[in-house]
Amino acid sequence: MPTNTHAIANTAPSLGQLFAYPFRVFFLSLTLLAIAVVPAWVMIVSGQWQPPLAMPGIYWHQHEMLFGFLSAAIAGFLLTAVCVWTQTERSHGARLLALWLVWLAGRGLLSFGGDLPDTLVQGVNLAFLPLVMVDAGWRVWRTRQWRQLMILVVLGLLWAMQAGFVLTLQPVFIDGALIMALALIGIIGGRITPAFTRNWLRQQHDDGDAVKMRPWLDRAVLINLVALLATTVAGLATVSGVLAIPAALLTLIRLAGWQGWRTRGEPLLWVLHLSILWVPVALALFAGHQLLAWPGNAWSHAAGTGAIACLILGVMARVALGHTGRPLTLPRGLVTAFLALQLAAVLRVLTALGTLPWHPGIGTATALWCLAFGLFLWRYGSILASPRADGRPG
Repeated sequence: MPTNTHAIANTAPSLGQLFAYPFRVFFLSLTLLAIAVVPAWVMIVSGQWQPPLAMPGIYWHQHEMLFGFLSAAIAGFLLTAVCVWTQTERSHGARLLALWLVWLAGRGLLSFGGDLPDTLVQGVNLAFLPLVMVDAGWRVWRTRQWRQLMILVVLGLLWAMQAGFVLTLQPVFIDGALIMALALIGIIGGRITPAFTRNWLRQQHDDGDAVKMRPWLDRAVLINLVALLATTVAGLATVSGVLAIPAALLTLIRLAGWQGWRTRGEPLLWVLHLSILWVPVALALFAGHQLLAWPGNAWSHAAGTGAIACLILGVMARVALGHTGRPLTLPRGLVTAFLALQLAAVLRVLTALGTLPWHPGIGTATALWCLAFGLFLWRYGSILASPRADGRPG
């Protein structure tokens, strides 16, 4: 008997549906975290609120944006994509619930567990990424898709940066984690962005073959970023600053080959190109930080807000449509969300550089950040919690 897809499409959202596929619960969770944590940080740093944090406020903020927000995005995207790549059964139901609870417990313990033993707080937080890697890794091993191993290697290095940070609270490990986050953008963004662009141009009866994907250039960027990680963690500031310059230039050359300017009519594509453009900007600011003593929070916010958060928002907007059986038509208001988050990144970097006064700069950037993720929650919350429009499982 044929499936009544109209009835399925109109089924009310449910809590259980969030655990039908990893992207659902993790995309919704990181959106709620984004809306809550950044304003909370502003209140903490301005002395308006002092929750019982399990680590000093600035370190809590850094950890939550990288290993709360970003880790949820990694889990949501990778554990969805790897099932497609390897044609294996998705993680769902009780197993996905258990993984999500580990992530959620980490957020609660760090935010309100100031009186609890460090071994408990940090042990729970350090458990999440390895569990994600195990879930993805056994699929890669089972299907012998060795091409995916580099993602797991970079994830392992990201986890090592988390371990170094929670054990020592040394900012160098935050820099290292950001570098590995940029490496992940290089690998995953380097696959999906040019491929989606090429396909879209062909659909528009344009020259999709003009989009150039150069494997040697992909490898060169990744090797450069791993070398940058090593020299940064080793404390070789001058060498790191010098290495960041070719990393930025190679990334720009790579981006130019993807023909991003030709996607200006499709927000689901130009947001990916524009977000990845923040990677060379961040690397140039990192070079200035290491060589010329520019403020370190300028490069970290160019990477964190400009590259990472903007790309996460763009990827979530596309994945949530495609993997729920809906047309790739951006809901109303999401272009505003994309532009608001890009502007928030610009204002936050300018504030870090001292171009804008701190209070209006931080306040405006925070408002734009919340607007962006609030619009996503408004338009995608029910999509993430509803069954697929085409009646398929997941």
